Amino acid sequence: MTRKLTMAELNRMSPGEFKNAEKLPVVVVLDNIRSQNNTGSVFRTADAFRLRGIFLCGITATPPHREIHKTALGATESVDWQYFPTTAEAIGQLRNEGYTVMAVEQAEGSVSLQDFQADETMPLALVFGNEVNGIEDEVLRMADGIIEIPQFGTKHSINVSVSVGIVIWEVFRGMKISMAAVKP
Repeated sequence: MTRKLTMAELNRMSPGEFKNAEKLPVVVVLDNIRSQNNTGSVFRTADAFRLRGIFLCGITATPPHREIHKTALGATESVDWQYFPTTAEAIGQLRNEGYTVMAVEQAEGSVSLQDFQADETMPLALVFGNEVNGIEDEVLRMADGIIEIPQFGTKHSINVSVSVGIVIWEVFRGMKISMAAVKP
């Protein structure tokens, strides 16, 4: 018989331990995200994979916010975040810090996610765009490259928080970082 693990058996870190733990060298950049629920979900994903942080840009809401907290379930206390009036400003800071900036969008010249290989020695910033309009054209031009998630159905998009989860998992696997290396 199988059973779910208890919270004690999961041996999760406290927010303080999380803050001091080594992080995956990845920052998620949210470019004008409308839904606070999507933003909260991204916080949870960033916590789950112990990312360096999240940059919230433009109209993207910032904590504390009731709708963010509803889906983040406390991850706003563990994951570092910064707000920028524009995504271009966020990218400028990331470039100054040595990040490779990749946009996640359906665009000319994109590379399919399964063909993208992150360089585990370089910090990576992943830009995700607005639920209706995607990533701003100016921001696309600033990126070092564009990653596209393959899709085979009738719709032309995937919810932004789901997209973050898909891409982060693939980047995590592609960086060849062992699960043991990021455990507490």
